[in-house]
Amino acid sequence: MTEVAPDPWQRGVHALRCSVCAAPFPRPPTQVTPAGLLCTSGHRFDRARQGYVALLSGRTRGHRSDTAPMVAARRRIQDAGIFDPVTAAVSSRLDPAADVIVDAGAGTGHYLSAALDTAPAALGIGCDLSKYCARAAARAHPRALSVVADLWDTLPIASSAADAVLSIFAPRNLAETARILAPGGRWLLVTPAPDHLAQVRESLGMLGIGADKLERLHDELADGGFAVAETVPVTATAELAAGQLADLAGMGPAGFHRTPDELAAAAQALAPGDVRVPVTVDVTLTVAVERS
Repeated sequence: MTEVAPDPWQRGVHALRCSVCAAPFPRPPTQVTPAGLLCTSGHRFDRARQGYVALLSGRTRGHRSDTAPMVAARRRIQDAGIFDPVTAAVSSRLDPAADVIVDAGAGTGHYLSAALDTAPAALGIGCDLSKYCARAAARAHPRALSVVADLWDTLPIASSAADAVLSIFAPRNLAETARILAPGGRWLLVTPAPDHLAQVRESLGMLGIGADKLERLHDELADGGFAVAETVPVTATAELAAGQLADLAGMGPAGFHRTPDELAAAAQALAPGDVRVPVTVDVTLTVAVERS
């Protein structure tokens, strides 16, 4: 990518807030430096040499975060284009005039990068609990800034700052999403449908998907003050070799429960030698807006 942009921290500090006291970060140049951020109450957050800033409250919740091997596996799967139809569906529902896009559960920054290519003037904020994800997201796009944040906690995003929030295969914080969305903003959620990766899910130790998952999501959104503006099914088929099958499982929760060798053996049993296995990508994109 050849785009050259100013330091996104200088431009985007107004869209963040302190994770300790919720105070704002003053606009540059006085309180943003290459070393980090300083809120109006004096809390300082250093910028890691890999380009991200950890904005955590200090409250320990014990949630697992993605490991370096999981992030590497996810990047290989995304680079192979297996989820390109999902990326295209999300990008097509974004407002090209958006000013700030928040990816809550940004992972590698893949989807945020595509969103920023769709909205050429937008700033992106990728939030993820994993420092390995944050490292990847910090390099994903010149207009993206990367934050380590707990999605279950109060988000370090200013109220009404986001024109769009992405939640793609990620946890959902309804109250905080409602707070950070600007009036008229959109929440784009991607959730797996029952046939998602059905050919290999059980063999690779991946999580099952309830038949009522979408209905429960829509009920949850309604209870949280959101209306469903659009529901978009996205399906595609890819033929995967054993190494890709192992990555497909290892990039998600199965990566916490099975070793790489166990996943490789299970994948090889499904696709021995040069065999490729057809795998269905089956997800639903839900576009939600705050109910007036």
